[in-house]
Amino acid sequence: MLDVRRMQVLRAVVTSGSVTAAAAHLGYTPSAVSQQVAALEKEAGIALLERVGRGVQPTAAGRLLTRHAAVISQHVAEAETALADLRMGRTGRLRIGYFASVGPNLLAPAVARLRREHPGVLIDPKLTDPDDPLSEVEQGNADLAIVVRRPGDESHQGIRVRLVHLLGDPYQALLPTGHPLAAQEVIDLADLAGEPWVGSEPPGPCLEPIIDACAAAGFSPDFVAKSEDYATAQAFVAAGLGVGLIPRLGLGTQHPGVLIRQVRRPEPIRTIYAAVRETLLGQPAPRALIDALIDAAS
Repeated sequence: MLDVRRMQVLRAVVTSGSVTAAAAHLGYTPSAVSQQVAALEKEAGIALLERVGRGVQPTAAGRLLTRHAAVISQHVAEAETALADLRMGRTGRLRIGYFASVGPNLLAPAVARLRREHPGVLIDPKLTDPDDPLSEVEQGNADLAIVVRRPGDESHQGIRVRLVHLLGDPYQALLPTGHPLAAQEVIDLADLAGEPWVGSEPPGPCLEPIIDACAAAGFSPDFVAKSEDYATAQAFVAAGLGVGLIPRLGLGTQHPGVLIRQVRRPEPIRTIYAAVRETLLGQPAPRALIDALIDAAS
């Protein structure tokens, strides 16, 4: 295989017209330049230079390799420029996994800010199941994902993924209008123990805070209807099927037949993180997105 560095030495000799001039240009000794050319001729299996008076000129093979050396040099320069652009956050692509309820109030403003600060970066958000985004980052299918995990999970072990805390998103109670607790602005969770419940979360990290909080209040919720869509869950509550809990970020447009009340003793809260591969944390665009997410969360 031809040595690319030796090809550049040959190019310097051909363009300068002599070994001595090439050595001065490259900062080598004439002897070192001659040795590099000799080694390249051995690799090529053909003479590359021939003496003419006190100088040298390329053979047909030497001219051919010199042309290719120029192309290689141009490609390397282009690669260095592209790499510098990527390193400085001027170009690149960010694949983002997210779940629906964080899209409007968390991800959208963060993406808008990132586009202003890094207009050359392609932003590729993908809606995923709340259980899946972290595995997408682990497997390299996403660069960053917004995930729900238990508090304290910043010290995620065993994989090269960093969890950055964004916010705690409290669940609030949904009551049908005319419910006996409607006059209360804040409801003790235990007061809902004997009620039929409308489920709004699939099994997974978003349901766990509800189950854990109800257990702490001394009961297990009796789900008589289930919906993995917050708007439908509100409609079920409005229809009188039961009461429910929905996180603040998931409330969206309030159904006219539903009352929203704060919950306490305890207040269920889902903890939302940005999961990002550690290798990206030092790069400007991913870091800027995390900072924008933190600001949007606050």
